Amino acid sequence: MTTTFTNARLINPETGTDALGSLTIDGGLITGVNERETGDVIDCGGKCLAPGIVDIGVKIGEPGERHKESFKTAGHAAAAGGVTTMVIRPDTTPAVDTPETLAFVGRRAGQVAPVNVHSMGALTKGREGREMVEMGFMLDAGAVAFTDCDHVVTDNKVYSRAMTYARSLGALIIGHPQDPQLSKGAAVTSGKFASLRGLPAVSPQAERMGLERDLALVEMTGVAYHADSLSTAKSLPALERAKAAGLDVSAGVNIHHLTLNEFDVGDYRTFFKVKPPLRSEEDRLAMAEAVASGLIDIISSMHTPQDEESKRLPFEEAASGAVGLETLLPAAMRLVHAGLIDLPTLWRALSLNPARRLGLPGGELTKGAPADLVLFDPDAPFVLDRFKLRSKSKNTPFDGARMEGKVLGTWVAGTRVFGGDDA
Repeated sequence: MTTTFTNARLINPETGTDALGSLTIDGGLITGVNERETGDVIDCGGKCLAPGIVDIGVKIGEPGERHKESFKTAGHAAAAGGVTTMVIRPDTTPAVDTPETLAFVGRRAGQVAPVNVHSMGALTKGREGREMVEMGFMLDAGAVAFTDCDHVVTDNKVYSRAMTYARSLGALIIGHPQDPQLSKGAAVTSGKFASLRGLPAVSPQAERMGLERDLALVEMTGVAYHADSLSTAKSLPALERAKAAGLDVSAGVNIHHLTLNEFDVGDYRTFFKVKPPLRSEEDRLAMAEAVASGLIDIISSMHTPQDEESKRLPFEEAASGAVGLETLLPAAMRLVHAGLIDLPTLWRALSLNPARRLGLPGGELTKGAPADLVLFDPDAPFVLDRFKLRSKSKNTPFDGARMEGKVLGTWVAGTRVFGGDDA
């Protein structure tokens, strides 16, 4: 059925424009931009209409930890957050390291999730860093990338062989830059604040060391590589040199490292315990500047649900991670309202760049692109109540925070999956 969105601020990350206009969709695709109104008409009232968010690195609890998050709850949380495509991590129980497990994930997501779901595969069997998975079969089964997540492969021979094989298949490897020995057991970033709190800490240099190692192996093998969670200014020169040298590398940053800093831990508030740990305010601003300049390509929620029992522990013992599917957009609006980034540039990092890096459709407002859209009010204020989140787990650092930016509607392949009575 043909639908035309009128009186909309069209946020086009491809052209870098933010202007009033109209958009027509039909048959699950965008069929016209600023053309004659046809079919059903939705008056957007001057609110923003943008490509749906493509979120890389979402953790789902199926299989193994369904009490923390299911495909159904995560899918509805994504729709409420304007996320039209979830790219999920393989750090499940068991890990997604075989074509059969990958097929189960695909079937299960297709049955209950109202948004697009694509899965990454583990890089090594059991994410143990010893033997690489059957990448060719995994690609055939639908894997969009390979990663061991926060289980850093320490054996350089295994890692380089996996990279070489991935290159021969045209596969993307996603790394988590971190020196595992230095960062083992760390809960916060080293410095005066960590010392005053008496918490085990890790130097930001551990991330730089891990990234330098990964980039050296990328240079040796020629593989396509994405660093998933950069968080410190010390990593940026190495990334800049790698890009200038023509290596096929990209980098991402988590929304928490763009909007929070180490002092938010406060009096041992475990909802602020994430991995990598929150950094200094100087690092936060450097990350935001790197996104604005294009040095960092992608922003993700790094959605990591943890149950109450895992979080209500002493800070050192509590599990790391925060849910982020529903808070990604309003948290990102903090960067816009602070004048650190404009909406088209932000949407390059939230939608266009992740889609292109993974070879997925989406991220564009052009004829023939999928009608995966989000309609939102960038200025709508609200106070976040974690118990109203659609995620099964409620571990958000933004509980009780005053935020701006509200999703009014989400469409996947032209079908409305959030808005109206759901909002």
